[in-house]
Amino acid sequence: MLNRENLENLLTKGGHVVGSDGTKIGSIGQLYADDDTGEPTWVTVKTGLFGTSESFVPVEGAHNQGEDLVVPFTKEHVNDAPRVDADGHLTPEEEDRLYTYYDRGARTYTEATRDTAGDVDLQGDADLNAGTPTAGITSAADTHTRGTVGHDTSGPTTDDAMTRSEEQLHVGKERETTGRARLRKYVTTENVTKTIPVEREEVRVEREPITDANRGSALDGPGISEEEHEVVLHEERPVVEKETVPVERVRLDKETVHDDVTVNEEVRKENIETDGDTRR
Repeated sequence: MLNRENLENLLTKGGHVVGSDGTKIGSIGQLYADDDTGEPTWVTVKTGLFGTSESFVPVEGAHNQGEDLVVPFTKEHVNDAPRVDADGHLTPEEEDRLYTYYDRGARTYTEATRDTAGDVDLQGDADLNAGTPTAGITSAADTHTRGTVGHDTSGPTTDDAMTRSEEQLHVGKERETTGRARLRKYVTTENVTKTIPVEREEVRVEREPITDANRGSALDGPGISEEEHEVVLHEERPVVEKETVPVERVRLDKETVHDDVTVNEEVRKENIETDGDTRR
């Protein structure tokens, strides 16, 4: 069974989270533990382009394989998990959604503990992400010393300025298999018709009258007799022979075609406006 020490060791080695089918889901992100028991309960997986997205996976049922963490879920199941911000602390509602999705049963909370219950980030940047009440708060004396103009109406006064942030779109490329091509040779049968001239012999009866020139031959032999003459006839017949000869060579080759693909994605940015008297 995995414990906190095993998981923190995997975090330091930069291992990956592997699905139940052996597919790499992404790199190990952050480790979350129960506020009450301190036992690890969730681990995040960095997915998406450049690892900008993080998905939560329960530690229960997982085991380490070298420097990797093998979870009992497929890559598709993890990628479809509810979107929860990995901001250092899970609210009870967020944790209920995750428990329900992974069929682990929702946690129960009392009214006294619901506001504070949840899982907290155990990674090195937990103090920055956990959202503790004392993070980033300065005293009124410190504020007066720096000469801060005005005060923050949305929370504790930190300094005399607010930070405007915006999302930037980073587009990369990944290579994937889109298809396969192969050559296959098979045999078909077709009829070929050719016409060739042939010769044959036929019997032709020739008659000639008795003349002085053939009279001697005509009177040679008995006057009345029975005779039989035979003539051998010949004819030509087509003789077919088949020969296998090579006619061409066929091979597969690849060429690279360059296309331009337009990426259209929404990005958010913060805007700052002023209310009230803005006279210089």
